[in-house]
Amino acid sequence: MNTDQGVTSTDAALASTGEHEAGTTAATRVGVLPVAKTPRPPTGPGKRNTQRVAVIIPAKDEAERIAATVRAARAIPHVDLVLVVDDGSTDETQHVARDAGAVVVRHSHNRGKAAAMETGAAVVAMRDADGRAPRLLLFVDGDLGDTAVNTAPLVAPVREGVADLAIALLPRQTGAGGRGIVVGTARRAIQHLTGWSPSQPLSGMRCLTREAFESATPLAHGWGVETGMTIDLLRAGYVAVEVPCDLKHRASSNDLKGQLHRAGQYRDVVLAVNARRVRGAVAAVRGMGRDRARS
Repeated sequence: MNTDQGVTSTDAALASTGEHEAGTTAATRVGVLPVAKTPRPPTGPGKRNTQRVAVIIPAKDEAERIAATVRAARAIPHVDLVLVVDDGSTDETQHVARDAGAVVVRHSHNRGKAAAMETGAAVVAMRDADGRAPRLLLFVDGDLGDTAVNTAPLVAPVREGVADLAIALLPRQTGAGGRGIVVGTARRAIQHLTGWSPSQPLSGMRCLTREAFESATPLAHGWGVETGMTIDLLRAGYVAVEVPCDLKHRASSNDLKGQLHRAGQYRDVVLAVNARRVRGAVAAVRGMGRDRARS
């Protein structure tokens, strides 16, 4: 894609988020877009982009909303596969999802979001056809219901080669009871380690290339998966952008259950960040050793 040509639909979507950075480099000025690290797939006859998209929905006990989420995801342009990873549900999630048209794989017990994401990506890889570009991976939460179709704007910047990772910016959710402590912790850590300050670092709705996903594996445990993925990809030189999406999900309230959820998020985010700080320090020491050996 020639990034110097005019204003596209991707320009408009990204420009509406304000000034962004890709890694540590300022980007996303209308008419001057970043260029993804992932090589662009060859185009088909007539120079059409034929790259397809797989929606992966990690879900646990989402029988009430999963059917609507699956149906909405199937309506996203360029999606030809919707995969639900039932992460040890005790309700009818897997059956409801299958009846709604999803391909379903199931963990016999709850293994956590990161494991569900990795399982989903592995299954998609097995279904990718030889000779065609790997599908883009669009991760969607199981509780989005009908609004899941509004993750569609995440596809364009990745499919058009503007970004390797597109992250959804959600409107404020009714009933949300958090005070921004976990979000602030994740944002500051990402900025400190990469130079980029995302608005919503914990957003789980994200589209990325197969290459970028594999570069981020193994994923950070639990609720630290998004923070860890963002840090790892930016450090590796991949381009990330945030895109507004009109999504509604089940927000955590300020009751005991909600507070315990946010405590778990905080724990996992801190663990993911500390692991990457240690990894960075080790890499720096090894680099100094190699420099000394060469001198």
